[in-house]
Amino acid sequence: MMARSTNPNAASPASRPRGPVPGAGSPGSMPGGRPLTSTFAGYAVLVFFSLVFLYPFVIQIANSLKTEPDATANPLSPLPHPISFGGYERVFLGTDMPLWLGNSLLVTVIVTVGRVFLDSLAGYALARLRFRGRRALFSAVIAVMAVPGVVLFIPKFLVLNQFGLYDSYTALILPVLVDATGVFIMKQFFESIPVSVEEAARIDGAGVFRIFWSVVLPMARPALITLTIISFQGSWNEFPHTLVAVQSPDLFTLPRGLADLVTGSLGMGTRYPLKLGAAVLATIPVAIIFVIFQRYFVRGANEGAEKG
Repeated sequence: MMARSTNPNAASPASRPRGPVPGAGSPGSMPGGRPLTSTFAGYAVLVFFSLVFLYPFVIQIANSLKTEPDATANPLSPLPHPISFGGYERVFLGTDMPLWLGNSLLVTVIVTVGRVFLDSLAGYALARLRFRGRRALFSAVIAVMAVPGVVLFIPKFLVLNQFGLYDSYTALILPVLVDATGVFIMKQFFESIPVSVEEAARIDGAGVFRIFWSVVLPMARPALITLTIISFQGSWNEFPHTLVAVQSPDLFTLPRGLADLVTGSLGMGTRYPLKLGAAVLATIPVAIIFVIFQRYFVRGANEGAEKG
C-alpha cells in the first residue's frame, strides 16, 4: 500500500490551477505564445519587400525575352508576349560582347587572385610583424578606405600616362591589384588567431612565410572566402577605373561595353531586349560565384565564430 504524502504544501489535484500553462500556447497562437496575426503580418512584410527587391530583376529578364515592339509598348510587364531570344542573338552577333566577356574574365581572375594573395600578405604583416611605422602604415590604410574613388581619377590617369601604361591590360589590372578593404579584413582576422599556434610552428623551425602559408592561411578560410567574393564582384563590376585606364574598344571590359551600349552607340531606338539581355549575361557570373561560395561562407563564418 502506497504511503500518503505528508507535505502540507502539496496541492491536491482538485486545487491545482486549471488555466492555460504559460508558454504552452493557446488557440490562435504559435507554440512560443506568439499570436498568429503578428507572425502572419511579419511574413507578409518580408514577402512584400522581397518582391519589391526582386521585381527589377524580373523586369530585366522579361524585357530581354521580349520583341522590340513589345518591350517598347509594355516595358514594365513581367510576362513577355511572345517570348523571343532575338535580343540575345543581337548581343552576340551585333556587338562586341564576346570580346568584353573575355576581357572581363581575364582582368577579374587576375585581380581576384592577386588581391586574395597580396591582401593576405599585407594583413598578416600588419597583424604579426613588429616593425617601425607599423601603426602609421595601418592608419594610412584606413585613410585610403575613407577617400572617395572619384578623387583619384585624375591622379590615376596622370600616373598611368607618365609610366606609359595607359590604354593597356596592365593599366586595367595593376592599379586595382591591392585593395585597402581587403588588407583591413585580413589584418583583423589574423589578429583573432591565437599566437600560440604560430609559436609552436616557430619552435619546429618554420620561417615567417612558412608559418603564414602552411599554418595561418588555412585557418583564415572565412576571411579568404569573404575577400574572394568581394574582390570578384568588385572587379567584375568595375567601371570608373576603366574610364581612366583604357580608351581602345579592344580593351573594353563588360561594364564599359554596356555603358557604351546604353549611351547609344548602336544608333536610335530603345533596344531594350538587346541592352537588358547584355545586362542579364553580365549578372550571371556574379550570381554563380555568390551561390557557389555562399554555403562555404556561412559554414566558415560559423567555424570562425566557434573558434573565437
